[in-house]
Amino acid sequence: MKLIIHGGFFSESATNQETKKAKQNALSEVAQLAHDYLLNHSAVETVVYAISLLEDNELFNAGLGSQIQSDGQVRLSASLMDGRTQRFSGVINIQEVKNPIQIAQELLSYEDRVLSGAGALAFARQHGFEAFDPITPQRRAEFEAKLNQQNRQGTVGCVALDGEGNLAAGTSTGGKGFEIPCRVSDSATVAGNFANPFAGISCTGVGEDIVNAALAAKIVTRVTDGFTLKDACDKSFLEMKAYDGFAGVIGISKTGEIYHVDAHPYMVWASYDEKIRVFD
Repeated sequence: MKLIIHGGFFSESATNQETKKAKQNALSEVAQLAHDYLLNHSAVETVVYAISLLEDNELFNAGLGSQIQSDGQVRLSASLMDGRTQRFSGVINIQEVKNPIQIAQELLSYEDRVLSGAGALAFARQHGFEAFDPITPQRRAEFEAKLNQQNRQGTVGCVALDGEGNLAAGTSTGGKGFEIPCRVSDSATVAGNFANPFAGISCTGVGEDIVNAALAAKIVTRVTDGFTLKDACDKSFLEMKAYDGFAGVIGISKTGEIYHVDAHPYMVWASYDEKIRVFD
């Protein structure tokens, strides 16, 4: 039983080192809690649990404290994929909810499994998800001062391998900040989040670059075809250099191989493979 989580990228500026440390501490705590949860739950349940904890922490750009779009509104996106059943679900640009990953989980059993905007919100309300304002005072101040341009690559994600050998991946984001309203990134697509019986991948970075590469699905397909997880990730990132793609990924293979790679040395992530490891 193994898991890996990420908290997106952070600014490399010296003034941001305190935030970096706080994120590392938070990831360490979530990794421990999620691994304990995994001992008695499935990979899918654990991914939702871990991402919900990250969505509830205003340090991360997902759920509470998400970035604000150019019209002053927050729109959230999240997706979930069960590697065992190979079913994908997600919500895109949903507003006024606390945990979009939980709504994606609710959709996993439906035929129509990816909803956007007003339709996603109506589904959430019908299934008991109450109204919630995810804008924190800090995000509002950043928006008004137009300071959050320096911290625009942000997402959270989790990949888990449970005791039955099943994989699942989940990703959640609050966007990049100041984007055109209703922009769609990678997080609720198979480019940014994908799992099958062979591997699971969650991505962060510039959504458009990740979509251009079909990154998560491509990596998982390569593992399915016989690549190691490391080789599949490294080859896919090499191909992204053609357009200077900015991304980071976390992943686990069915053999228990855990791997992380990024195009920028400031991604924060943690894993639990016999013990907690926290990295940037």
